[in-house]
Formats: sequence, structure tokens, C-alpha cells
Amino acid sequence: MARVSTPFQTRIRLLACLTLLFTSGCSQQQGSDIVSQFREGKPQEFLQTSVDRMATLSMHDNLDSLYLLMSKLYLRNPQELKKSGFLDARAAEKQVREAIELQQPLPTLGGKKDLAALSYAMSPEFLGDRVGAFIYAIGSMLVTAHGNRLEFYMTDAINPVFVSNAARNIEKATWILSQRQNKNGEPLLFSNEISEEGSNLSFAVEFGKIVARLDLLTQMLDERYRRIGLNYAQSLLFLNFLPVQ
Repeated sequence: MARVSTPFQTRIRLLACLTLLFTSGCSQQQGSDIVSQFREGKPQEFLQTSVDRMATLSMHDNLDSLYLLMSKLYLRNPQELKKSGFLDARAAEKQVREAIELQQPLPTLGGKKDLAALSYAMSPEFLGDRVGAFIYAIGSMLVTAHGNRLEFYMTDAINPVFVSNAARNIEKATWILSQRQNKNGEPLLFSNEISEEGSNLSFAVEFGKIVARLDLLTQMLDERYRRIGLNYAQSLLFLNFLPVQ
């Protein structure tokens, strides 16, 4: 005798069929997304962990923020552009970008970089293009703090302490930018402005983005090294041999 399905059993089977169709469709969609991501990725990304990739993107974003700040500082301080010896801001900015990314000295700083360059650039004794020198000093400090690299791979090691220190140095540099004055009582560089006409805090906001990225990367690096230690401790605790292949 043929078995007759109850309405309840029919609904269950229908639901199972719909679920199977939905999950298979999702799997196909996920598969196509993965293939698309592989096609769009660069070959060197296969040599990067997720933290390496994040550090690389963070570095690029931080440098872009610095270059944006440089452009804004030249607009607010046209007298510094005249000191640079270039006719337009683009040429002056290009020199600073290349010096940072190629890790070359900036002529006006006499071979100084990192913190030495930052101290000199924001001192009353410095008579050159203060905008270019200030941005170069911060950029070179960032590169140094990341082990003198702009891109990172599995064989590279980034010290989270140095990255955190770089974030704190930028906070101090932001304060110096807003507070330090020349002998006439004017800011060495005009940046943020709060007046009756209005407020311009875009410089502080952009510097804040750089600090936030550095702090997030510091946490990621700390967690990665902490997990390495925990994994090793767990292997000892449970007497597990470590994989060799």
C-alpha cells in the first residue's frame, strides 16, 4: 500500500527543498566571490598574512593622510612654499613624497630624519621650508617605526612598541604644531583655527586618523604575538607535538 504524506510532512519536504536550493545558491555565490577576489588580488598578497596586509594598507593610508596635510599646510602657509624653491605646491610635495618613500634625506634638513628632523623643523632656528620639513620628519619617523619598510610580508617583523611610540610622537607633534610660536608671537605654522569667523579643525582630525590606525595596528600586532605564545603554551600543556609540514 502506498504511503500517504500528511500535510505536515509535505511542508517539511518543501522547506528542505527550499533550504537546499538557497544554500547551493549561496555556495555558488561565495565561490564566485572568492574567484573574483583571487583575480583582483596581486601576486605578492599570497606572501602576506592578514596582519601584514593590514600593516601595508595602514602605512599607505597614513602616508596619504600626511600628503593631504602637507597640501593643506601649504595653502595656509604660502610663505613656506616660497622658501622651498619650487614655483608650485605640487613640485614641492613631490620632492617630499619621494624623499619619504625612497628613504632619502631632504636637502633642507642637512641629513636629519625621524625625531631629529622633527625637532629641528619645528625650532625657531630652522629657516627653510617648514611645511616640507615637518611632513618629511613625520613620514620618515613612520617608516623607521615600521622597520624601514612600506610593505610587509610573512618574513617581516614589526615591533608593536615602536608603532605605539610613533602614535604618541604624532600626538606630541600635533600639539607642537598648534602651540609653538615665533618671536613675534605667531604660530610657526598656521593649521587649526578657532575664531569668530569659524572653526577649522581638519588638521587635528586627519592627525587623529593616523594615530587611530597606528593604535589599531599595535593591538593587532600584540594579539598576533600573544597568540603565538599561547599556542606554544597550549602545545606544552596538552603534550601535543608541533606540526612540521
